[in-house]
Amino acid sequence: MASLSLPTIPLRTVASTSSSSSSYSAVPLVHCSVPARLSFYSSRRRITCPKLRCSRQFTVTCGAAITEINEIQFSDTVLKSTRPVLVEFVATWCGPCRLISPAMESLAQEYEDRLRVVKIDHDANPRLIEEYKVYGLPTLILFKNGKEVPESRREGAITKVKLKEYVDALLESISVS
Repeated sequence: MASLSLPTIPLRTVASTSSSSSSYSAVPLVHCSVPARLSFYSSRRRITCPKLRCSRQFTVTCGAAITEINEIQFSDTVLKSTRPVLVEFVATWCGPCRLISPAMESLAQEYEDRLRVVKIDHDANPRLIEEYKVYGLPTLILFKNGKEVPESRREGAITKVKLKEYVDALLESISVS
């Protein structure tokens, strides 16, 4: 029986949380990687690097192009933004959310000059879930000038190709109107 292994994602940002002044604080972490499934649950996770011979804790930020926001940050980040914002409503327990996470990260990097992509945790932000009537996960909604763009709501998993087509069509429609 063949064993399945998850792909790994290189670490993007690693910062030591220890305040001790040992020689390990400047250890290069180029060789480390995190199982891809860690990046699906949250943009920030605490792990112990298994390849270092110490028990230091590190904060790992995967997916630097997508910002995770909450109800308090929503107004400033989404509603007051001068450029379009694609909001992705997700949950840690949602399989389809984890499935599209790599495609969303790729899209956020590719479109970062024309579009901002943010992620909102379903469980931690019930007011937003109720206000925007998010019934299925993942849900994508495009906002422009503080308002939801009509016909922009999309629920469920989507391939990277279809995601790009969806975003291209939305960006074209809002630039015409």
